Amino acid sequence: MTEDTVVALRQPGETDDPLIEVLRAGARQLLAQAVEAEVAAMLAEHEHLTTEDGRRRLVRHGHGPEREILTGIGPVAVRRPKVRDRGADGEDRIRFSSAILPRFARRTRSIDAVLPTLYLRGLSSGDFQEALEALLGKDALGLSPQVISRLKAEWQADYDRWRKRDLTARQYVYIWADGVYLQGRMEDEKQCILVIIGATPEGRKELVGFQAGFRESAQSWRELLNDIKGRGLAQGPKLAIGDGALGFWKALDEVYPGARHQRCWVHKTANVLNKLPKSRQRAAKEDLHAIWMADGRAEAEAAMDTFEAKYVAKYPQAVGCLTKDRVALLAFYDFPAEHWQHVRTSNPIESVFATVRHRTVRTKGCLSHKTALAMVFKLVTAASKTWRRLSGNNRLPQVIKGVRFRDGIQVKNADQSAAA
Repeated sequence: MTEDTVVALRQPGETDDPLIEVLRAGARQLLAQAVEAEVAAMLAEHEHLTTEDGRRRLVRHGHGPEREILTGIGPVAVRRPKVRDRGADGEDRIRFSSAILPRFARRTRSIDAVLPTLYLRGLSSGDFQEALEALLGKDALGLSPQVISRLKAEWQADYDRWRKRDLTARQYVYIWADGVYLQGRMEDEKQCILVIIGATPEGRKELVGFQAGFRESAQSWRELLNDIKGRGLAQGPKLAIGDGALGFWKALDEVYPGARHQRCWVHKTANVLNKLPKSRQRAAKEDLHAIWMADGRAEAEAAMDTFEAKYVAKYPQAVGCLTKDRVALLAFYDFPAEHWQHVRTSNPIESVFATVRHRTVRTKGCLSHKTALAMVFKLVTAASKTWRRLSGNNRLPQVIKGVRFRDGIQVKNADQSAAA
């Protein structure tokens, strides 16, 4: 009789993936090496510190207990190095703090970023564990419904803190404004999200304003702008970019008088084309493109006059939609040419919310507007980490100082320019 052989049977849903195991092992090794390098750098920085008896004050002190960090390739086991300060106690003691492996971290930031996405997609708290197990493996623990509820509370707290931040030291040369309607799990279709993104003097783009509003009324925009101003942003932008929503422009002139208006050419093009038959839209789009891509204001004015002459007889509404905002549509010519690609449209907002809209779809469930707002805020702040700086950021200090530009070129002598 042959000896019985015991064969381990694969459990339902269980898979073997040697590649993932190799990646995890490599990640564990690289993570350990990186944190060890942090410890070594800290000890080297403080090697001049000694105790009263002449010994080094800071020394290695083993490792903390092993714990798992949930990552995009599943859980990775890590042990955090410890440092001992032999020369001080209490508040004076120097502690090791790892930027790579925070003391209480249980998940990577990429995992935290995907959670609001899943929630906005309509996933209930009870389904998170199953969904993440499918993505990260059966060992993706620590995301129970209770944990998700705590995370939602943290996201809301982050949003509340952000809304109360001090803006006294901030300045924005340009701002982009738009009202964004999402088809997510919102409870009130009349509400939208009012968004303001600003360009700092260094050319970085930042989320400045973000709150729910009733449609895009002047009162809603007024509340947002006054809130920003009340928290210290006393100086308004040199140029504001947005669509034709009258509520924003009215509120802007009241709160920050003197800010120039630039109408978004993407929105304007869509509005004009909507007033034309489809058979004429392709040619009209090319004619509109010739206006806002002209090298100078005179050429743009001539192209606009040509558009008016070409279409006014049969399509006066389309022409009126364009020409009524002639000044605001061509304001960008008074700013550096390097900035035109940024300020002719409200694309900084549109590009961000194109992704957000893709992730927020209609579902049968209902998410409170307050919670949804916090979720979308987390998505936007995560996206903001990849925003690129403005081209020609060295020109921004000139714009702040009031240096004049004509057709995108700096005017060397303002008096001669005026005389001409």
